Amino acid sequence: MTRLKVLLVDDNPAILATLEEILRDFAIVATLTHGRDVVARAEELKPDVIVLDISLDDVNGFEVATALKANQNRAQIVFLSIHEDAEFVRKGFECGASGYVFKSQMSKLPKAIRAVAAGRSYNPVIFGLKRPEGD
Repeated sequence: MTRLKVLLVDDNPAILATLEEILRDFAIVATLTHGRDVVARAEELKPDVIVLDISLDDVNGFEVATALKANQNRAQIVFLSIHEDAEFVRKGFECGASGYVFKSQMSKLPKAIRAVAAGRSYNPVIFGLKRPEGD
């Protein structure tokens, strides 16, 4: 069985190191710290899923997701963010994401990646409450 290819984007190297450990069952194709690099690298690497932080140092993740979709990139997007507000989650889905995981619940990321790769969404906010889907 082929492992899902995942591109990780976060401006914090410690978070990227943690993600690589949490996601050891996936094929990590690259880790990026700048949002401006994502569209070109996604085109080159063709990941199945892009795990994308919202608060990057150069452009925000919403802009990156919008650019990916405008470029007709087929990778599924999962936002991984400290922002646990329903408005951020809503905006993430509006920008083209299929999943959203709070950094405070990073252990849920493998489940979210598998869900979006299978064509389902992963939404931590149900009826306005912070509650991961399926829990």
